[in-house]
Amino acid sequence: MIDEFAKDYLHDALRWARESLVAKLAGLSEYDVRRPLTATGTNLLGIVKHLSVSETRYFTDVFNRPAPQPLPPWDDPAAWSSNHMWAAADETRAEILDRYRVACEGADATITALPIDAPGYVPWWPRPDVMLFNVMVHILTETSRHAGHADILREQIDGGVGAGSEVTKLHGLDAAHWERHRANIEQAASAWVDPRT
Repeated sequence: MIDEFAKDYLHDALRWARESLVAKLAGLSEYDVRRPLTATGTNLLGIVKHLSVSETRYFTDVFNRPAPQPLPPWDDPAAWSSNHMWAAADETRAEILDRYRVACEGADATITALPIDAPGYVPWWPRPDVMLFNVMVHILTETSRHAGHADILREQIDGGVGAGSEVTKLHGLDAAHWERHRANIEQAASAWVDPRT
C-alpha cells in the first residue's frame, strides 16, 4: 500500500532535486547559463525551462487541475519542438526561473491537495491510467536526471561541483590534484584499448 509517508518522502526528494538544479545557475554569467555545451545544444537555462513545462503539464493536465501558466496542447507537434529546451534571446534568466518557481508551486499544490493514489490520465504514455504516485516518481526521476546533466554542465563551465544548494569549485581541491586524478583514470581506460582497432 502506498501511503502518505511515501508521498512526503517523494515530495521532499523532489524539492531537493529542484533546489540542486537551480543552484547550478548561481554565480554564472548570462552567456554561461545559455550557451550550448553538448552537440545537441544542452544548456543550463534550457533544462530549467524544460522542467517548467514538465512540472506544469504533469501536475495539471494529468489531474484535470488548473495550470498556473498557459501551455500548448500536448498533441500539437509544432508547439512541442525543441524550443522548450533553450532560452531565446528575448527570455531573461529571471523570467525562466520565475516560470519554474510558479510551475513548482502549482505542482506542490496538486501534490498537497490530492491523495497519493489519486487517479490521473497521461494520454501520451502507453499505459495512460496513472496515480499521483506514478507522476511523482516520473517527475522526481526526470528532475534528478536533468540535475545530473546540470552537474556536468556546471563542472565544464567553471569547475563548480556539489549537491543541493552547495556548489564549490572542484571539491576544494586544486587543479593539479584533478589533473593527476584524471591522468590516472585515463591510464586505466587506455589499458583496455582493443588492440584490433
